Amino acid sequence: MNSYDAIVIGGGPAGSTAALTLVRRGWSVALVEKTTFPRRKVCGEFMSGTSTAVLDAIGFGHVWRKRAGPEIRRLALFSGQRTVDAPMPAGRGGSFGRALGRDVLDALLLDKAREAGVTVLQPAKALALHHGTMEKTVRISIDGAEQSINAPAVIAAHGSWEPGALPTNLAKVNRPGDFLGFKAHFRSADLDADLMPLLFFPGGYGGIVWADDGRLSLSCCVRRDALAQARRVHDCSSASEAVHRHILATCRGARQVIGAARQDGPWLAAGPIRPGVRKAYADDVFRVGNLAGESHPIIAEGISMSIQSGWLLAEALSRVDASTQAGRAAAGQVYTAAWRRQFATRIRVASVLARIAVHPRTAGLAGGLAGLAPAVLTAGAALSGKTKSIAALQSH
Repeated sequence: MNSYDAIVIGGGPAGSTAALTLVRRGWSVALVEKTTFPRRKVCGEFMSGTSTAVLDAIGFGHVWRKRAGPEIRRLALFSGQRTVDAPMPAGRGGSFGRALGRDVLDALLLDKAREAGVTVLQPAKALALHHGTMEKTVRISIDGAEQSINAPAVIAAHGSWEPGALPTNLAKVNRPGDFLGFKAHFRSADLDADLMPLLFFPGGYGGIVWADDGRLSLSCCVRRDALAQARRVHDCSSASEAVHRHILATCRGARQVIGAARQDGPWLAAGPIRPGVRKAYADDVFRVGNLAGESHPIIAEGISMSIQSGWLLAEALSRVDASTQAGRAAAGQVYTAAWRRQFATRIRVASVLARIAVHPRTAGLAGGLAGLAPAVLTAGAALSGKTKSIAALQSH
């Protein structure tokens, strides 16, 4: 049975960042990832400029800049027949965000962690977590056999949508007002390279951005009841086809951008999303990414929050004796407070924007206000976290 200082469950941006940061601090880290990379995921794929300092600190910034799409210096609102654009606020040091497909980002970041010394177990599924006197045991399935690994610190980074029997897996409950996520890539789309539009359409919202290798990424969230209506209106057996037609029929800006574009690969679907602030540390297990808390994707901060949360946790853990429960509890307290300072406001802002977006009347009013004062879009982007750097990096 192999023992480590920490076990990370999940190899997405949050898990890989936490593992990579800890191993650079001298920790022995095992990372358990159930899927083989590269893999596509439902995700907006945009990362704001506030995360570039973290990427540079873990030695990944140059890779991201080389592979990601163009800098996003303008944002727009496409609502009904209205299109409005405004400047994107820059992050610390004048940095701007860019987009990189999750199939590319996740594989590159995990490779970086592996090169730095993280023991990557992939594909391997975490089956159970047991608390021992001194260490925890994670039982995994790998290569058709079960084995166990031990560590005093366990980091859950498997995401809020992940089903399973782990104590960190969230219960699945379906409600008519749930938001379901969809994502597709397109080529030969008609959109300025530096522009990222936000889409408002009846019952949902979305975003469009140029990612890597000439791919345009469109991601959206649709209420379950609105999706059912769209399937009836457009006579579609496929949920993704109904979403596609619904967006084109109700949002002129989206129609101009992707109406004649070529779809690159199938639509992906996931969810329902579970926005809100959760416990970042509970039952002596740490949570990063959207397990710790999730915002409506309307603000395009999911990847940034994941990477930054992984960094914040690793920073807190590296300053204590994590082999003791008292040390881990102290790190959990510091991490929880830092997490809330960094992300709580943007989660609240995202919730308000999502409520505005899904109702035609409020969406129309928002579009009219943005048309009269485009600076409202810039201010909204700043409130959503596009300019908020991590305080812990100020001293580095």
